[in-house]
Amino acid sequence: MVQLFAIFASDHPDSQALRQRLRPSHQAHLRATQVHRVVVRFGGPTLDDGGVNMNGTLLVIEAGSLADVQAFVQDDPYVQGGLFASLQIRPWHWSLGNPHLQAPT
Repeated sequence: MVQLFAIFASDHPDSQALRQRLRPSHQAHLRATQVHRVVVRFGGPTLDDGGVNMNGTLLVIEAGSLADVQAFVQDDPYVQGGLFASLQIRPWHWSLGNPHLQAPT
């Protein structure tokens, strides 16, 4: 059974240069669906309070298991490069705004 997972990651402080250096390989990793067993459905950087500087990552991933998501995350250049101060993976149920769910009548 396929399930959605949300990934919340926060960068170490003052790591914008590291993020920029790793970003092209991170983006390639997200799109390499033939390599791993997950599909990134939504994603992007989180921003500071001013809405300018990237300071983390939010991804919604479709996968068959938590183990598949964990393997995908461990192969991410951001993780391997030590960008994140914290990272959480949570199973997620998309209810509000999901076009695949029937709207209440």
